[in-house]
Amino acid sequence: MNFVISSATLLKHLQGISGVLSTSNTLPILDNFLFEINDGRLTVSASDLETTMRTSLDVEAKEEGKIAIPAKLLLDVLKNLPDQPCTFLVNDETFSVEIAYDNGKSKMVGFDGDDFPRTPALEKSSSIRISGSILSNAINKTLFATGVDDLRPVMSGVFCEFSPESITFVATDAHKLVRYTRTDSQADGSSSFILPKKPLNLLKGNLKGDEEVKLEYNDSNAVFTFNDTILVCRLIDGKYPNYEAVIPKENPNVLMIDRLQFLSSIKRVSIFANKTTHQIKLKLAGAELSLSAEDIDFANEANERLTCNYSGEDMEIGFNSRFLMEMLNNIDSSEIRLEMSEPSRAGLLIPADMAEDEDILMLVMPVMLNR
Repeated sequence: MNFVISSATLLKHLQGISGVLSTSNTLPILDNFLFEINDGRLTVSASDLETTMRTSLDVEAKEEGKIAIPAKLLLDVLKNLPDQPCTFLVNDETFSVEIAYDNGKSKMVGFDGDDFPRTPALEKSSSIRISGSILSNAINKTLFATGVDDLRPVMSGVFCEFSPESITFVATDAHKLVRYTRTDSQADGSSSFILPKKPLNLLKGNLKGDEEVKLEYNDSNAVFTFNDTILVCRLIDGKYPNYEAVIPKENPNVLMIDRLQFLSSIKRVSIFANKTTHQIKLKLAGAELSLSAEDIDFANEANERLTCNYSGEDMEIGFNSRFLMEMLNNIDSSEIRLEMSEPSRAGLLIPADMAEDEDILMLVMPVMLNR
């Protein structure tokens, strides 16, 4: 099996799927890219058993076949080659691979392509088409709020809820929560599943934003098809917590403030916060917001005052400054609304300006204030 391909084109496609490769594979064959040629089209796959990514491109080839080529070695060779046609000469019996280019050649030993794990076929699946920009927006807005606790795997992914009216993406780690809803994308029926973090990061890196993504899913797997790439991932098994129950419905105390001004102030004040709790205190009275932080162990403290638009009772509430900064960094609106009911209940961060078909709600749990 021999084929000719541009080194830069191949490198670009391989880098797109190389994020799947794991450094701690249980099967040595997974340290390779699987190359398959059918009808003059080359399909390259990478897998870690949970997630598989495939990309395809046209090549000059007269015969068909498959071979597994060491991924790291191949990437290193291509990264150091100027753009030029490369000829791959594969020996189907010894699995040796020779790459010939303008001023030399390199040889490596590959493996039998039949040993590469097969991707599961998707049976009894439903499907939905989403624009790449909506999907990438949903991933960017929710991924940072996912949990990292191995004991609660359902919280380490993004919960997707599809209905004929809208699509909703939710992420939470029990301290913060993000709910992102779009009404300009709908599914035929109602369904829900939990997508793991790794495939979402891969999608984020590969979506250009102007494409249409076809998402097919059943109870155990999801398949994303876009551009010339296919991503197959295993879904997280388990029941997602009832997130609607933790969102407070009555929030009479409302703070309207410039997002960047609020963010800069939190950044400065949080330098003096306790390094374990990262606690900052918000004191709201009239048209004034006071932010303060102190680290009693080192006698460090900071205070700042901001003018704001606040309606509600005077109150003092504590938050983890890192959570607030993460949320404010993931909001595009120039102004934000912070809705609160009482110091012991969650606060809601909502962008003041949102697109007509979009609804973003971010929830942050309070930190008990030291009296």
